[in-house]
Amino acid sequence: MRLFGLIGFPLSHSFSKGFFTEKFEKEGITGCRYENFPIPEIEQFPRLWEETPGLEGLNVTIPYKQAVIPFLDELSEAVKEIGAVNCIRRQHGRLKGYNTDVIGFRRSLEPLLRPHHTKALILGAGGAAKAVKFALRQLGITYTEVSRKYTDGTIGYEAVTPEIMKTHSLIVNTTPLGMYPDIADAPPIPYDLISKDHLLYDLIYNPAETQFLQHGAARGAAVKNGHEMLVLQAEASWEIWNEG
Repeated sequence: MRLFGLIGFPLSHSFSKGFFTEKFEKEGITGCRYENFPIPEIEQFPRLWEETPGLEGLNVTIPYKQAVIPFLDELSEAVKEIGAVNCIRRQHGRLKGYNTDVIGFRRSLEPLLRPHHTKALILGAGGAAKAVKFALRQLGITYTEVSRKYTDGTIGYEAVTPEIMKTHSLIVNTTPLGMYPDIADAPPIPYDLISKDHLLYDLIYNPAETQFLQHGAARGAAVKNGHEMLVLQAEASWEIWNEG
């Protein structure tokens, strides 16, 4: 029996377990199981592998995406740059960390891109923004980060000018603004400057259409939520666990 799973704490609701259990059933994948491993302390991580010899791969969720890194033998290029792991593979006794958020976001975004989508506004400057930046660089799209907290290389929301809105036709929300239950919230950008040339992408998927996306759709922009990204990053984990 091949065993895979998810670590984090708490794990009251797991998209991953439901996704993989359904995937195994739908696709007739036998001899595989996916379990939740809610570990209260990251120090229990090595023991989990020792006590679960059939374990081949793990997904990683909060609060361990950064904390797990010192326990790994090898890191992908994306992890080295982003500093966050959400997928681990055990192969030949070694543990390698990956970030499939990059893959999920890129594969979800690519079909929507048009030739004029050459510059992006990234709303937020947290961990999710790092994965988005990595993917945009892979796609050759330059970006400007917008954040309420000023850090090197970011601008404040009040600095988003009409010219910036015109030239940055891809806008990606990586903040939790608008996520259930606070569905009335939205990043404070000048929505009246959005046009049909814009593409608005929200990493949030609950609700399916945030205020951010509603504002964009009302002005003729293309919009996309984060649900497909979630599915595609899970599929990318499966690919990694089954690579030769």
